[in-house]
Amino acid sequence: MITDEITIAAESKNPLKVKRFGYGTMRLTGPGIWGEPANRLEALQILKQCIRAGINFLDTADYYGEDLTNRLIAEALYPYPPDLVICTKVGGARKPDKSWVPFNRPENLRSSIENNLHTLKTEQVQLVHFRVIHGSEVPFKESMQAMFEMQKEGKILHVGVSNVSPDELQTAMGMGNIATVENMYGHAQRTSVQLAHGGETRGGEEVLHICEENKIPLIPYFSLFQSMPKKDERISVIAKKYGATEAQINLAWLLHRSPWILPIPGTSSLQHFEENLKAIEIDLSEEDMVFLNGEL
Repeated sequence: MITDEITIAAESKNPLKVKRFGYGTMRLTGPGIWGEPANRLEALQILKQCIRAGINFLDTADYYGEDLTNRLIAEALYPYPPDLVICTKVGGARKPDKSWVPFNRPENLRSSIENNLHTLKTEQVQLVHFRVIHGSEVPFKESMQAMFEMQKEGKILHVGVSNVSPDELQTAMGMGNIATVENMYGHAQRTSVQLAHGGETRGGEEVLHICEENKIPLIPYFSLFQSMPKKDERISVIAKKYGATEAQINLAWLLHRSPWILPIPGTSSLQHFEENLKAIEIDLSEEDMVFLNGEL
């Protein structure tokens, strides 16, 4: 059976209990994750519907559409419900040509946190992921140390990491308490991925295993973006069995794969949002999971 809730930083003084189905705001932006949404009213409606549907975990970043998603969250939901957890990311930025670049020096991270605090109208961000961007010249430990310093100052309640390799995750855990991990993971993206510059691999089942062993929630990003284009025939078979969409089965698989996975599917369509939410109702059998869990 699907676990209804998951606890973030369970052993800390300030654990956060959230429903095990969140919402990722990135798709609310315009083309190329940049600028205003095609339908601003619908974007605001989706955020409000999250609360009505019982979702209390939102994933955002100030480099989504030039701080667009943070502004939408504040406009739609401030003052925030007491149980709402807003998770943001720092470590990256966008150039005018819309390219993604590292923004992870200690002063950069502090600037990003201050920007998030200002736009979200809050004095503390409950959960912040340090997002590793390839091509950085800043040592991973230097960036993580800055994150933990801001946690000590009270600007960040809980620290997480994103897009990390197993080694980076272990390094971060040796420096302080890591509340969550946000990595690419989905039915079609379970193996580690070789980096373009020939470095170590990131993500995959090994990171999930580390998370499970240490009771750290894994928040998968691009779970549908990576899985849907590959059209795994097994997903289609199970979708037909339950009269569901392939997207719903991909999400149901994540929910059943591990009680430590917290999906955050994003969409700019209210109709698709409602369809994604119905994945919670699909109770995959053990036989279904054996069928779906085979090698790709």
